Formats: sequence, structure tokens, C-alpha cells
Amino acid sequence: MTRAAGGRGRPGDGRLRTTAVRRRTLLSLPALGGLAALAACGREEAQPVSGPRQGRHDYGADPAQYAELTLPDGDPRGVAVLVHGGFWKPQYGIEYAQPLVPSLVAAGWATWAIEYRRGTGAADTLADVRAAIDALPVSAKTVAGIGHSAGGHLVTWAAKGGGLTHVVSQAGVLDLRAAYDDGLGDGAVELFLGHPPGPADAGVDPVRMVPLDVPVWCVHGTADDVVPISQSRSYVAAARAAGATADLVEVAGDHFTVVDPGSDAWARQLEILAALAH
Repeated sequence: MTRAAGGRGRPGDGRLRTTAVRRRTLLSLPALGGLAALAACGREEAQPVSGPRQGRHDYGADPAQYAELTLPDGDPRGVAVLVHGGFWKPQYGIEYAQPLVPSLVAAGWATWAIEYRRGTGAADTLADVRAAIDALPVSAKTVAGIGHSAGGHLVTWAAKGGGLTHVVSQAGVLDLRAAYDDGLGDGAVELFLGHPPGPADAGVDPVRMVPLDVPVWCVHGTADDVVPISQSRSYVAAARAAGATADLVEVAGDHFTVVDPGSDAWARQLEILAALAH
């Protein structure tokens, strides 16, 4: 892992925020236009779907308890459930998932981008992600959970409870103990759990929840110095040792390359998703 100078070498919120804002500006550009023109491209193996076509859906009374549904014209290949990251902290929201929506819709996928409570404790965050997946207002044979960073943790955790047929973890925080030991996100794991991770947290730590009944792809940039690639490598090793289906997809780039809709890393993920529709 490449570490920042100072503070025991731990990447902090200030650095993440500066990098994220710069990347968010870039990533937002392709998300703002051309959706209608792209929606007819790349369509294969449509799956019957029923339900409303698009819009915001509240799954609870809190302002953060909502998700955004976007459907392509006609029946989609399946549903992509998007869970954003940000070390489970309130300053990082659904805007980090939104740039991926246009290319997914263009490829024929319905998208269900989830917002959830952050900063109020692990119980609230986990309950919201579970409730949002259960509240998915359309049905399809393939429901792929896609989560970045802490969202990779959340979507992989959620797969144990059903509702997802596949998982794509994008630079996911999949080993909470190692993330705590490495001080990721300036102590984000302890802030999320409310205490240092211990044996009682095995049920919320993906690396200790193997095997899952659904296949998992861990896509991770080799130059990621926010969440080290060792997180994905150790998860895949543990999952395979437990008899689960898990694949490691190492890509060139940093922590945000995997959620850049113009990157080769994202093109590779679209290829993975396309294979699920057959």
C-alpha cells in the first residue's frame, strides 16, 4: 500500500475529499448528457420486468432513506443495484454512484442507486441497505449488486441476506480488521462500528462471512492507496478456500478508476455484467 506522509502514514479524510471532489467533477460530465441517445445501444438478452419506469423511491421516513430507479426503454437485461462508498461517512453520498447510471442504462440495465443513513452507526446503515434492496420496485432474474469502497463492503455483506444474484465489489473494504489495523479513512472502521472490530463483528465483516451463495467479482486498481488491493486479494483467497465462487480482477489505476465510466476498468466491468445476461 502506498501511504500518505504524516499521521502514521494513514490516508485521511482531507486527502480523500480533495481527490474525490476532483474525480467527482470529472466523472459527472459523462453522466449529464446523451442518455437517450445511448439507451438503444448494446442490448442483449432482455429479461421481463414489471414496475414503475423511473424516479425516486422512499423506502423509509428519514431523508437519507431513498433510492433512484432508472430503466432503459423496453425490458432490461437485469437490475444493477448501486451502493456508493465514502467510508460510511455522511459527507459522501449517492452522487458518487450516479455517474455510472448512464452507461449501465445504455447497456440495457435497470439501475437502483441506493442512498442510506451514514454516521449514525452500523446498525442504521446496514438496516437501510437491506431495506433498500428489499424495496426494489422491479423484478428481474439477474440482480447484480455493485458497490464502491465502503459500498463494496455493504453490497457484499447484503448478499448474504438474499435479493442479489451477483456482486461486483469495486475496491471494496472487505476485511474490517485489516482496514482498522491499517487506519483506513482515519479510523473509519471504528467510527462505523462504534468500537474496534472484534469477534462479535464477524457477521458484518465480509471476509469472515464466506462462503456466499452468489459469485463475487472483486475489481481493484493496483495503484489504489485509499483502499489497498490486499483487501480484495485476501477476500478472494478466503472465499475460494471456503468453496465460494470469487474472482479477482486487477486493473491499472487508483481508487476511483473503477468508478470512472470512461475507464478501461469500467469497460471490463460492463463485460462482466454482459456475461451475466446469457
